[in-house]
This record gives sequence, C-alpha cells and structure tokens, in this order.
Amino acid sequence: MEKENKSEDFKIELRTLTKDDYLGLKASMVEAYSEWEGASFWGEMHIGKLVEIFPEGQICILVNGAIAGCALSLIVDYSKFGDNHTYAQITGNYTFGTHNPDGDVLYGIDFFVHPDFRGMRIGRRLYDARKEICERHNLRAIIAGGRIPKYKEYADKLTPKEYLLKVKGKEIHDPTLSFQLANDFHVRKILKGYLPGDTQSLEYASLLEWNNIYYNEEAQHINSKKSIIRLGLVQWQMRPFPDMESLCEQIEFFVDVVSDYQSDFILFPELFNAPLMTAYNHLSGADAMRKIADFTIPLRDRFISYAISYNINIITGSMPYLEDGILQNVGFLCRRDGSYEMYRKIHLTPAESSAWGMVGGDIITTYDTDCGKIGILICYDVEFPELPRLLADQGMQILFVPFMTDTQNGYTRVRSCAQARAIENECYVAIAGSVGNLPKVHNMDIQYAQSAVFTPSDFSFPSNGIKAEATPNTETTLIADVDVDLLKELHSFGAVRNLKDRRLDVYKIVNKSKK
Repeated sequence: MEKENKSEDFKIELRTLTKDDYLGLKASMVEAYSEWEGASFWGEMHIGKLVEIFPEGQICILVNGAIAGCALSLIVDYSKFGDNHTYAQITGNYTFGTHNPDGDVLYGIDFFVHPDFRGMRIGRRLYDARKEICERHNLRAIIAGGRIPKYKEYADKLTPKEYLLKVKGKEIHDPTLSFQLANDFHVRKILKGYLPGDTQSLEYASLLEWNNIYYNEEAQHINSKKSIIRLGLVQWQMRPFPDMESLCEQIEFFVDVVSDYQSDFILFPELFNAPLMTAYNHLSGADAMRKIADFTIPLRDRFISYAISYNINIITGSMPYLEDGILQNVGFLCRRDGSYEMYRKIHLTPAESSAWGMVGGDIITTYDTDCGKIGILICYDVEFPELPRLLADQGMQILFVPFMTDTQNGYTRVRSCAQARAIENECYVAIAGSVGNLPKVHNMDIQYAQSAVFTPSDFSFPSNGIKAEATPNTETTLIADVDVDLLKELHSFGAVRNLKDRRLDVYKIVNKSKK
C-alpha cells in the first residue's frame, strides 16, 4: 500500500519535445542505455533538427518534471528504402534528410524509458501517442528497427529466426522485442548489420510494423507533392509556319512526346512563336511584333487545353502581349488542373526596347504547382541575381528560364548566370532555347541554344552542377529527373549553405514589386 500511495503523488505529462529539453533528455538517455556498451547519444544539434523539421513526431513523458521516456520519429517515403535498409540509411546518415512530410510511413528512430520509471506503462503511453500521430497524418504504418539485446545470450544455440519464435512464444523475454509484440507490432523480417556496434544484438534487428487500419490510400495520394519531378525541355527549331494551326500542330507534337515520358513539366523557349512574323515582314519589327500579339491569347487557350488533355504542367516560354497599347514579353504557366497564371519579363534587352518598343513587367513571385513552388524568369532576367534570390526566399525549388539568344556569346551569359543561380539559391534551374534561323524575319534571323538542367554543386549532385544538357543547335527534347528532397538536406547539411549563411545583419534585398 505504501508503494501505491507513493505512485499517486506522481505528476505525469505527455507532450512534444522542445530544444530546451536536451539536458534532461540526455541524462535520461544515458541511464536508459547504461547496459549497452559503446552506446552513442544524440547531440543537441540532432535533437534541435528533429524538433525543427517534425516537432509533432518528437514526444516525451515527464514524471514530476523529469524526462522519463521519449520517442523520436520521422515520416519517410518507404518505397525509397524497402525492407533491406540500415539505420544510417533511414536517417540520412543521421542528418534526417530522409524526412518527407508527404511520405507514407512513420518511422521510429529512437525509443527509450528511464529505468527508474519502467513498470509504469510509460512505454505504452508513448506508443499510443505515436499511433495517434500515424492516424492523424493518414500514414499507412509505423515501422521501426528494434534491437534484440538478449540475443547474445542465446546466439550459440539459436538462430535469429529461432530466437524470434521463442520470444513470440514467451519462452524468452526480450526487453525490446517482447514489448513491441505486446503493442500490436509484427516482425516483417530480421535485418543483419542494421546498427553497427550493437554487440548485444550481434548487429541483428527486428524490422517491426504496426498497420494503421484507418489509413485512407486515396486521401494519401491525391494532391500529394512528389519528391522526384520529371522535367521536359523543348529545344525548338525556328522554321516558317504558314498559320497558327500549323504552329499548334508542332506545339502539340512536343507536348505529346514529353507527356509520354510521364513528365510533370514541359518548358518552351522565349518567343518561340516568332515564325508567325513571317507574314508581316513588310512591316517594321515593332509593328510585326504587335501583329503576332493577336495570337497570344488564342495560343494560351490551346496550351491550357493541352495541359489538361496530356496531364502535364506547361510553361509556355514567352510571347508578345499587347494590352492598352503597351507591349510586353509574357508567358503562361498552364497547370494540368486547368488553372493558369501569366508571368512577365522584367528586364528588357536594349534590342527589345529599341526595336520593338516593349515595356518590362513589375511582378516578382513564385507559383504554386502540384510539384511544389517554382519560379519563372525570361532570359535576360536570370542575369540579375536579385530576382532568383527573392524567389528563393519565397520557397522556390525549381527555376525555369525560357531564353532566346542569337550568338554563342549571348548564350554563354544566360548559361553561366543560370548555373550561378542554381548554386547560390540551392535550387534546380532549367533553361530552354530555340535553334535554327528565320531568314525573312527582322531581328530573328539566327538562333543558338543548348538547353540544360543545372543543379547546386555539392556531394548529392553532379560534380559539375549539370544534371542534363541537350546537343547544341539541334531540335530535340531533354528529359531529366530532379529530386527536391535533396535540396532540403542541402539547405541544412551542405558543405556550404549559401542561403543560411547570408549576413542579413549587413545586407538585405527587398521585393518592391506589385505582388
């Protein structure tokens, strides 16, 4: 009775972990793993990172203000790992770069109870809380690699499989495995080499799973953002087209080809519709450009219909657009759900201003898509580093740059600046241009291009920062996959961190645009 009265004085609190809990957490960890020779403990940086990226998944129980137990978790896309993985792989080599809010599994990366509080069902409370998190996020399962610390005592006479069967039959009590089985987990398989240095388990682990019976697969996958995004770039051949219908036939041909590869985006070049100026070669360049501006809205509507019917997000490059007597260089993001937005070129080259009388736009913004936030800058705009930096601050992951250059000098400026933007903004940059010539069109007589996809320059990316590039000056398409999850890891654990290391106490860029 004396023991029961003492337990009634306990104040038990279940809550999420905070960075300020670290010292108490470490003290509890040391005691919980006191029997594990060579055990290592999470550092303050690790706990801070977990709390930052997935605060809801880091839970603890306090007894009279002291941390009595803790459960740490990530959400992962389990298809990327499968059942044959190690602890280092599932944690991104302890960087937690594997955490994916759009994943399908709650993965338990640590779980312990202070020995002074064992027998109080602290562990069961933590697991009940984990199950609630799993259900709340509509995840299909909880998976964890569980140590089997008693196995060393039986290894000379039992295989891991035999040991597992005896624990299931309650002939042997394993402090970790027996607890997991009692909490409705089942063993998917036995892993070898899961956690190097776990001598008690002889580096074996049980891969445990608890299935969420309330999981709604349809809700999980509809509208969920992908981590691997496929880009399709059109290196467009400038050739005469007698009318808009023949131009649209060529557009639809490329949309069809790129969509056959299950691409998420297709990017067309800047002013790809310039061949329509052929019919107006008797006019000045400025008047001819205004004439083909009449085709821009009809072309936009065609692109919208292609985006829907071919299930692909289309970035239309750019076209002249005339409104209230003002001529601008614009394009459209036509999403596969039927919605669209216009973007405008902000910095005009001297030729655009003097030869065509174009006026620059005044909006710097990102665009939401079913594959995350993107930015779109037309040609010359990418040579101004302030614009992509403002877009990066808005969460841009991929920057699309439709361009048109007539000389290799001009192309080198666009290419070099695009590569720099990928590095300094820790994003992917895709550029697409036109090739060939238009002998009967003023200021559009020859084109030079090599379309490409650029990456940051760090260990997870190509060493030269080039994901893919097309053959120069040849009509073709370029298909490339980019992994936006790698960007998340780069932001926090890259060899250099251009975005985080900015001296915002010394300098700042301000977005004064209209949006």
